[in-house]
Amino acid sequence: MGGLEPIPADSGEGRGHPGQVTSLSQGYIQRQTITLTFTPTGNIIGSGIFVSPKGVMENASSVGVALIVWIVTGVITAIGALCYAELGVTIPKSGGDYSYVKDIFGGLAGFLRLWIAVLVIYPTNQAVIALTFSNYVLQPLFPTCFPPENGLRLLAAVCLLLLTWVNCSSVRWATRVQDIFTAGKLLALALIIIMGIVQICKGEYYWLEPANAFEPFQDYDVGLIALAFLQGSFAYGGWNFLNYVTEELVDPYVNLPRAIFISIPLVTFVYVFANIAYVTAMSPPELLASNAVAVTFGEKLLGVMSWIMPISVALSTFGGVNGSLFTSSRLFFAGAREGHLPSLLAMIHVKRCTPIPALLFTCLSTLLMLCTSDMYTLINYVGFINYLFYGVTVAGQIVLRFKQPNIHRPIKVSLIWPVIYLIFWAFLLIFSLYSEPVVCGIGLAIMLTGVPVYFLGVYWDNKPQCFDAFVDKMTYLGQKFCVVVYPAESSGSGEEGEEMKEAMSPLSKDDGDNHKSADC
Repeated sequence: MGGLEPIPADSGEGRGHPGQVTSLSQGYIQRQTITLTFTPTGNIIGSGIFVSPKGVMENASSVGVALIVWIVTGVITAIGALCYAELGVTIPKSGGDYSYVKDIFGGLAGFLRLWIAVLVIYPTNQAVIALTFSNYVLQPLFPTCFPPENGLRLLAAVCLLLLTWVNCSSVRWATRVQDIFTAGKLLALALIIIMGIVQICKGEYYWLEPANAFEPFQDYDVGLIALAFLQGSFAYGGWNFLNYVTEELVDPYVNLPRAIFISIPLVTFVYVFANIAYVTAMSPPELLASNAVAVTFGEKLLGVMSWIMPISVALSTFGGVNGSLFTSSRLFFAGAREGHLPSLLAMIHVKRCTPIPALLFTCLSTLLMLCTSDMYTLINYVGFINYLFYGVTVAGQIVLRFKQPNIHRPIKVSLIWPVIYLIFWAFLLIFSLYSEPVVCGIGLAIMLTGVPVYFLGVYWDNKPQCFDAFVDKMTYLGQKFCVVVYPAESSGSGEEGEEMKEAMSPLSKDDGDNHKSADC
């Protein structure tokens, strides 16, 4: 369809060509990246560690297996990150696995990755984080029962709408919200780990003794263990974040592997010790009976100060929703640059430099996901689809080795690592599909709906003129409604100039010499 095609620079309709989207990713998005995370650590550690422990424990069937799942998931994440590091410097494009899949397997495969990310992955992730926020806010008000589902959904929707408004209003506001609320997760995790160490020193490690740790509270099942890995992988989500900003990284050949070697082991350490701390204070049945494990943990160990835990986690998850909204528009820009998404989604406000159409679309699609308050079904849903394309991307690394053996690879890992990753990937997908055929099947069905959309909207060049005119008119109306243009067209002085200067902040010193920002 016409709205999915790149719009020429000389169209005269207040739009630019896909290349102008690159200037946006080097401006507005650079500013976001530098303030949001310096390594993947800050992007990985979020709401997952406060919601996934219950899902992992429930499916792992014992404390010992649950801890093994957390460790193995960290190892597999590190292997996947190494494979992505090679791809990131071999195909140095922002957009992450979308760009790699498109370049290696063609436009259709890349479009399906983009399609499922826009319709499922980002909205579902944001819905889970928003529901985690509402759970931790409401659980202390309902100490003897679960909070009402309608209340959870309503509070999650209010959180989402408020933060969408903040992100639409100002880049500076959004970055400040992120900086302030990041402290919440650090405080909560530090408290959990320190209290866990204190518990162990007091001799409270019954469920960590091997004889008790591997005592199952239900029969072991391979399919359920696969779902435990999906639940754990949700907490590690964000490990490939730097691959979405490869074009803007300073010295990616050095900094990309360095970030992986530092961040993934650190996150694995934090997650394993947080889960060890949980079981020093709670038995598996107590953990499974709680929808807010950190709140229950705090109530047992912090006494009159137990209010600190729900507030810290609520702050963390509130910032997590903001961070997800803050960065999700990057994929829209990458897709629009390739002509795979409507040009309107790649535009920013003429004064505020915020991607209002992309934010509104993400907000609406996330609100639809809130039709269910079952976070664990949503995690299985998004985890299956995410792992599907992680595997396709890693397989692309092997394909590229044979298709272009002489291409320059500043980072080159042994092929044994992608092979190990793909073996684990096949196990996970097969048994997840066996255990949750409906949930995983719906995800596959939504992905396949992208096939006709690709052929009609992207592949088909000679569309009727009346259809192209209709799409152009709708794009123009959308621009007027949101007051947005491509970033290359935004110019002005005063407040507008200040915001644009902020948006065009460079990442490297060389860039800064050529283009100074108001914040430099």
